[in-house]
Amino acid sequence: MSQNRALSEPPLPLFAAPRDDCDEVAPAVPVGNGANGGKQPSYLSDHRARLRERFMQGGADALPDYEMLELVLFRAIPRQDVKPLARKLLEVFGDFNRVLSANPARLTEISGVGPAVIQELKIVEAAAQRLARSRVINRPALSGWDALLDYCHTTMAHAEIEQFRVLYLDRKNILIADEQQSRGTIDHVPVYPREIIRRALDINASALILVHNHPRAIPRPQRPISP
Repeated sequence: MSQNRALSEPPLPLFAAPRDDCDEVAPAVPVGNGANGGKQPSYLSDHRARLRERFMQGGADALPDYEMLELVLFRAIPRQDVKPLARKLLEVFGDFNRVLSANPARLTEISGVGPAVIQELKIVEAAAQRLARSRVINRPALSGWDALLDYCHTTMAHAEIEQFRVLYLDRKNILIADEQQSRGTIDHVPVYPREIIRRALDINASALILVHNHPRAIPRPQRPISP
């Protein structure tokens, strides 16, 4: 009787349902002895530990793009080898920065990319933009020209559509506001001079820096002009 019941019971699933906070499909934990409790294999944990140690000792310069991307993917995919996915993302988008700034809709076209991966990528992108912004906002724009260019590059250089941004300066050339005035398409963006000047008057700006990107090309920041 017990043997017949065992035969009639449904088999254990090959894969457990994915967790809400990650994109992996984790192997089901078998019943009985030999289960690893859902932990990642030792070779994966050793690899991740070595990679983190190299990063902490040498910083980003000590790692190629695909390993930096692995570090980002570790949190989104806790128990799988993420190196193939990191290499695939770089193959599709070109480099680390373009992966971070890629459109979520395009990211979802890559096998293995789900909401958790996209979330981690966008958190890192937002952190990079916020750090770059902190180095230029409320500071003299002209005396920190290199930092300003770095900021523009971080926020716009890898975008897939054209943007037009306006950086507003006061009488001491201190950056008081950075605003995206308009977004366009892959090869066009509308510009509204009247709106730019109106905004400059509203916040008492004395000079402007107009910034425009060209997707898949080298952005060329313009010099400040007076409104």
